Amino acid sequence: MMAVETLTRVRGLRLASVDFGGEGRPVLALHGHFGRARAFAPLAAALAPEYRLIALEQRGHGHSDRGDGDFSQDAYVADAAEFLRGLGLGPVIVLGHSMGGVTAFHLAARHPELVRALVVEEGGALNRQPEVPHPVLDIRDWPCRAATLGELRRQIEARGIPDASYFLESAVEHPDGWGLLFDYTDMMDSQQALVGDWWADWLGSTCPALFVHGLDSLILPTTMARQMAERRPNTVLRELPGCGHWAHDDDPAGFTRAVREFLATV
Repeated sequence: MMAVETLTRVRGLRLASVDFGGEGRPVLALHGHFGRARAFAPLAAALAPEYRLIALEQRGHGHSDRGDGDFSQDAYVADAAEFLRGLGLGPVIVLGHSMGGVTAFHLAARHPELVRALVVEEGGALNRQPEVPHPVLDIRDWPCRAATLGELRRQIEARGIPDASYFLESAVEHPDGWGLLFDYTDMMDSQQALVGDWWADWLGSTCPALFVHGLDSLILPTTMARQMAERRPNTVLRELPGCGHWAHDDDPAGFTRAVREFLATV
């Protein structure tokens, strides 16, 4: 299986994506804030050959254009919808993590003809205080450049991040040192735009859905995850013990097993 990276013109933007290949059933994967399409490589390998995973690098992330600075859910959803139409694969399974999960269930509610089933990992229907104590990660004082990749890691972790590996997926070497691909102001704006009440969209679709929650998550309360599963028909909740907000990294085998078992029923 050979991954193919492409740049596609979508709504006037160049959006990067990674098609992990194969002849299996298509799955569109949407990363969360600060993420990259290539982060889905382990999941793509684990789901092959039954499933062909295509990961979209959303606006302002990775090598995708930032556009006009609109980082609303409307913009993210419209991008994903147009990208899917361009693929011409019919309704697909849509999988999303965190912000990508919220985009996924918005997409299902607004464009049901494009979504066969949902897999949402840690994407909450309510993202605001006091229910979510820290809905926005303040990155405004993060380093713009560092002499080495290790120094970039050290400086980010010195700002309260226990393990910067997730963010360093976006690290590249520039002529003046190592830095991250995303713009800090853009990411602050995008996070602020995600603060809100998204219950109507979570409940606005009827396709089969899997909700994956890390029981040690500091982002999504367990009570909310259970309410989301209880209130939406055709929804299965899988709770992963010992996992946080990035459950797919904390327990790759458990996450893949949960996804596989669900997809077998779709």
